[in-house]
Amino acid sequence: MNEIRTERVGSALLITIDRPEARNAVNAAVATGLAAALDELEATPELRVGVLTGAGGSFSAGMDLKAALKGESPVVGDRGLGGLTEAELTKPLIAAVEGFALGGGFELALGCDLIVAAQDARFGLPEVKRGLIAAAGGVVRLPQRIPHHLAMEILLTGEPIDGVRAGTLGIANRVVPNGEAAAIALQLAEQIALNAPLALAAVKKVVRSQDPWAAQRTESAKLMTTADVREGMTAFTERRTPQWTGR
Repeated sequence: MNEIRTERVGSALLITIDRPEARNAVNAAVATGLAAALDELEATPELRVGVLTGAGGSFSAGMDLKAALKGESPVVGDRGLGGLTEAELTKPLIAAVEGFALGGGFELALGCDLIVAAQDARFGLPEVKRGLIAAAGGVVRLPQRIPHHLAMEILLTGEPIDGVRAGTLGIANRVVPNGEAAAIALQLAEQIALNAPLALAAVKKVVRSQDPWAAQRTESAKLMTTADVREGMTAFTERRTPQWTGR
Protein backbone atom coordinates (compact mmCIF):
# COMPACT_ATOMS: atom_id res chain seq x y z
CA MET A 1 0.00 0.00 0.00
CA ASN A 2 1.14 3.57 -0.68
CA GLU A 3 0.98 4.48 3.01
CA ILE A 4 3.68 1.93 3.89
CA ARG A 5 6.98 1.47 2.07
CA THR A 6 9.33 -1.45 2.67
CA GLU A 7 12.95 -1.86 1.65
CA ARG A 8 15.28 -4.76 2.28
CA VAL A 9 18.62 -3.52 3.58
CA GLY A 10 20.88 -6.53 4.01
CA SER A 11 19.09 -8.79 6.46
CA ALA A 12 16.89 -5.97 7.77
CA LEU A 13 13.48 -4.82 6.57
CA LEU A 14 13.15 -1.03 6.68
CA ILE A 15 9.45 -0.19 7.13
CA THR A 16 8.45 3.43 6.53
CA ILE A 17 5.08 5.00 7.35
CA ASP A 18 4.60 7.30 4.37
CA ARG A 19 1.91 9.89 5.16
CA PRO A 20 4.10 12.94 5.75
CA GLU A 21 1.23 15.31 4.96
CA ALA A 22 -0.54 13.91 8.07
CA ARG A 23 2.64 13.51 10.14
CA ASN A 24 2.27 9.78 9.51
CA ALA A 25 -0.90 9.52 11.59
CA VAL A 26 -2.29 5.99 11.70
CA ASN A 27 -5.49 5.43 9.72
CA ALA A 28 -6.92 2.11 8.51
CA ALA A 29 -4.65 2.02 5.45
CA VAL A 30 -1.52 2.60 7.53
CA ALA A 31 -2.60 -0.05 10.03
CA THR A 32 -3.28 -2.77 7.47
CA GLY A 33 -0.15 -1.87 5.50
CA LEU A 34 2.02 -1.99 8.60
CA ALA A 35 0.54 -5.33 9.61
CA ALA A 36 1.33 -6.68 6.13
CA ALA A 37 4.92 -5.42 6.35
CA LEU A 38 5.36 -7.12 9.72
CA ASP A 39 3.98 -10.33 8.22
CA GLU A 40 6.60 -10.04 5.47
CA LEU A 41 9.32 -9.65 8.09
CA GLU A 42 8.10 -12.69 10.03
CA ALA A 43 7.63 -14.92 6.98
CA THR A 44 10.96 -14.23 5.23
CA PRO A 45 13.89 -16.30 6.59
CA GLU A 46 16.49 -13.97 5.05
CA LEU A 47 15.11 -11.06 7.06
CA ARG A 48 16.33 -11.08 10.65
CA VAL A 49 15.40 -7.63 12.03
CA GLY A 50 12.86 -4.92 11.28
CA VAL A 51 13.35 -1.14 11.48
CA LEU A 52 10.23 1.04 11.72
CA THR A 53 10.42 4.73 10.84
CA GLY A 54 8.38 7.54 9.33
CA ALA A 55 8.72 9.70 6.22
CA GLY A 56 9.16 13.46 6.10
CA GLY A 57 11.02 13.94 9.35
CA SER A 58 8.32 12.59 11.65
CA PHE A 59 7.75 9.13 13.15
CA SER A 60 3.99 9.24 13.76
CA ALA A 61 1.55 11.70 15.31
CA GLY A 62 -0.55 8.76 16.48
CA MET A 63 -4.11 7.79 15.65
CA ASP A 64 -5.67 9.77 12.80
CA LEU A 65 -8.54 11.45 14.67
CA LYS A 66 -10.23 12.66 11.48
CA ALA A 67 -10.26 9.11 10.11
CA ALA A 68 -11.49 7.77 13.45
CA LEU A 69 -14.41 10.21 13.43
CA LYS A 70 -15.34 8.75 10.03
CA GLY A 71 -15.40 5.26 11.52
CA GLU A 72 -11.98 4.04 10.41
CA SER A 73 -10.15 1.77 12.84
CA PRO A 74 -6.36 1.87 13.29
CA VAL A 75 -6.52 -1.52 15.04
CA VAL A 76 -5.87 -4.78 13.18
CA GLY A 77 -7.69 -7.75 14.71
CA ASP A 78 -6.17 -8.80 18.02
CA ARG A 79 -2.78 -7.35 17.05
CA GLY A 80 -3.51 -3.88 18.36
CA LEU A 81 -2.74 -0.47 16.91
CA GLY A 82 -1.15 -0.75 13.48
CA GLY A 83 -1.07 -4.52 13.84
CA LEU A 84 1.91 -4.01 16.17
CA THR A 85 1.20 -2.97 19.76
CA GLU A 86 -0.27 -6.34 20.79
CA ALA A 87 1.40 -8.54 18.17
CA GLU A 88 3.69 -11.35 19.29
CA LEU A 89 6.52 -10.91 16.83
CA THR A 90 9.40 -13.38 16.92
CA LYS A 91 11.92 -11.08 15.21
CA PRO A 92 13.48 -7.98 16.77
CA LEU A 93 12.00 -4.62 15.78
CA ILE A 94 13.72 -1.25 16.17
CA ALA A 95 11.95 2.13 16.12
CA ALA A 96 13.91 4.91 14.40
CA VAL A 97 12.26 8.10 15.63
CA GLU A 98 12.62 11.52 14.06
CA GLY A 99 10.26 14.36 14.92
CA PHE A 100 6.90 13.51 16.46
CA ALA A 101 6.14 10.22 18.22
CA LEU A 102 2.93 11.25 19.93
CA GLY A 103 0.04 9.22 21.29
CA GLY A 104 -0.22 6.08 19.20
CA GLY A 105 3.08 6.98 17.56
CA PHE A 106 4.83 6.75 20.91
CA GLU A 107 2.94 3.52 21.59
CA LEU A 108 4.17 2.05 18.29
CA ALA A 109 7.72 2.89 19.38
CA LEU A 110 7.13 1.34 22.81
CA GLY A 111 5.91 -1.79 21.01
CA CYS A 112 9.34 -2.17 19.43
CA ASP A 113 12.31 -3.84 21.13
CA LEU A 114 14.74 -0.93 20.77
CA ILE A 115 14.33 2.80 20.13
CA VAL A 116 16.78 5.08 18.35
CA ALA A 117 15.81 8.73 18.78
CA ALA A 118 16.94 11.89 17.04
CA GLN A 119 17.80 14.73 19.39
CA ASP A 120 14.77 16.75 18.29
CA ALA A 121 12.33 13.83 18.51
CA ARG A 122 9.20 14.54 20.57
CA PHE A 123 7.73 11.70 22.63
CA GLY A 124 4.38 12.22 24.31
CA LEU A 125 1.10 10.65 25.36
CA PRO A 126 -1.41 13.53 25.10
CA GLU A 127 -4.53 11.35 25.23
CA VAL A 128 -5.67 12.84 28.56
CA LYS A 129 -5.97 16.19 26.76
CA ARG A 130 -8.64 14.57 24.55
CA GLY A 131 -10.51 12.79 27.31
CA LEU A 132 -8.80 9.47 26.57
CA ILE A 133 -6.00 7.29 27.93
CA ALA A 134 -3.02 5.86 26.06
CA ALA A 135 -4.84 2.57 25.52
CA ALA A 136 -2.56 1.06 22.86
CA GLY A 137 0.02 0.12 25.46
CA GLY A 138 1.17 3.49 26.76
CA VAL A 139 -0.34 3.19 30.23
CA VAL A 140 0.93 -0.40 30.45
CA ARG A 141 4.42 -0.23 28.94
CA LEU A 142 5.74 3.16 29.99
CA PRO A 143 5.61 2.46 33.77
CA GLN A 144 7.42 -0.82 33.06
CA ARG A 145 10.25 0.99 31.25
CA ILE A 146 10.97 4.00 33.49
CA PRO A 147 10.49 4.93 37.18
CA HIS A 148 6.87 5.18 38.30
CA HIS A 149 6.74 8.90 39.05
CA LEU A 150 8.41 9.85 35.78
CA ALA A 151 5.99 7.69 33.80
CA MET A 152 3.06 9.20 35.68
CA GLU A 153 4.25 12.72 34.86
CA ILE A 154 4.23 11.93 31.13
CA LEU A 155 0.87 10.12 31.34
CA LEU A 156 -0.93 12.65 33.55
CA THR A 157 0.35 15.92 32.06
CA GLY A 158 0.21 14.80 28.44
CA GLU A 159 3.27 16.97 27.80
CA PRO A 160 6.01 15.70 25.44
CA ILE A 161 9.69 15.19 26.11
CA ASP A 162 12.51 15.50 23.60
CA GLY A 163 14.88 12.84 22.37
CA VAL A 164 17.67 13.85 24.74
CA ARG A 165 15.33 13.52 27.74
CA ALA A 166 14.07 10.18 26.40
CA GLY A 167 17.65 8.94 26.34
CA THR A 168 18.30 10.16 29.89
CA LEU A 169 15.19 8.34 31.13
CA GLY A 170 16.16 5.13 29.34
CA ILE A 171 13.30 5.20 26.85
CA ALA A 172 15.74 5.47 23.92
CA ASN A 173 18.72 3.15 23.41
CA ARG A 174 20.55 5.72 21.30
CA VAL A 175 20.14 9.48 20.89
CA VAL A 176 21.60 10.60 17.60
CA PRO A 177 21.92 13.75 15.49
CA ASN A 178 18.79 14.77 13.65
CA GLY A 179 18.31 12.87 10.40
CA GLU A 180 20.43 9.87 11.44
CA ALA A 181 17.95 7.72 13.37
CA ALA A 182 17.22 5.26 10.56
CA ALA A 183 20.89 4.86 9.65
CA ILE A 184 21.90 4.14 13.25
CA ALA A 185 18.93 1.80 13.70
CA LEU A 186 20.05 -0.15 10.63
CA GLN A 187 23.54 -0.43 12.12
CA LEU A 188 22.01 -1.86 15.30
CA ALA A 189 19.93 -4.22 13.18
CA GLU A 190 23.12 -5.45 11.48
CA GLN A 191 24.70 -6.17 14.88
CA ILE A 192 21.63 -8.07 16.05
CA ALA A 193 21.38 -10.03 12.80
CA LEU A 194 24.83 -11.53 13.42
CA ASN A 195 23.29 -13.61 16.20
CA ALA A 196 21.34 -16.86 16.04
CA PRO A 197 17.73 -16.20 14.94
CA LEU A 198 16.25 -18.92 17.15
CA ALA A 199 18.07 -17.49 20.16
CA LEU A 200 16.78 -13.99 19.38
CA ALA A 201 13.22 -15.32 19.17
CA ALA A 202 13.70 -17.19 22.45
CA VAL A 203 14.90 -14.03 24.21
CA LYS A 204 11.75 -12.19 23.10
CA LYS A 205 9.51 -15.05 24.20
CA VAL A 206 11.03 -15.23 27.68
CA VAL A 207 10.96 -11.47 28.20
CA ARG A 208 7.23 -11.19 27.45
CA SER A 209 6.25 -14.37 29.32
CA GLN A 210 3.95 -14.25 32.35
CA ASP A 211 6.27 -16.83 33.98
CA PRO A 212 9.74 -15.91 32.71
CA TRP A 213 11.62 -18.50 34.80
CA ALA A 214 9.57 -21.37 33.41
CA ALA A 215 9.81 -19.92 29.90
CA GLN A 216 13.58 -19.55 30.30
CA ARG A 217 13.96 -23.21 31.19
CA THR A 218 11.74 -24.31 28.31
CA GLU A 219 13.36 -22.12 25.67
CA SER A 220 16.89 -22.94 26.80
CA ALA A 221 16.16 -26.66 26.62
CA LYS A 222 14.71 -26.27 23.11
CA LEU A 223 17.74 -24.34 21.91
CA MET A 224 20.11 -27.06 23.13
CA THR A 225 18.55 -29.45 20.58
CA THR A 226 19.06 -27.14 17.59
CA ALA A 227 21.62 -27.27 14.82
CA ASP A 228 22.37 -23.59 15.45
CA VAL A 229 23.64 -24.30 18.97
CA ARG A 230 26.04 -26.91 17.62
CA GLU A 231 27.08 -24.49 14.87
CA GLY A 232 27.68 -21.71 17.40
CA MET A 233 29.87 -23.90 19.59
CA THR A 234 31.74 -25.35 16.62
CA ALA A 235 32.35 -21.92 15.11
CA PHE A 236 33.71 -20.69 18.45
CA THR A 237 36.19 -23.56 18.73
CA GLU A 238 37.21 -23.13 15.08
CA ARG A 239 37.52 -19.35 15.46
CA ARG A 240 35.20 -18.53 12.57
CA THR A 241 31.92 -16.72 12.03
CA PRO A 242 28.91 -19.00 12.60
CA GLN A 243 26.61 -19.74 9.68
CA TRP A 244 23.10 -19.77 11.12
CA THR A 245 20.35 -21.82 9.48
CA GLY A 246 17.53 -21.17 11.93
CA ARG A 247 17.21 -24.90 12.63
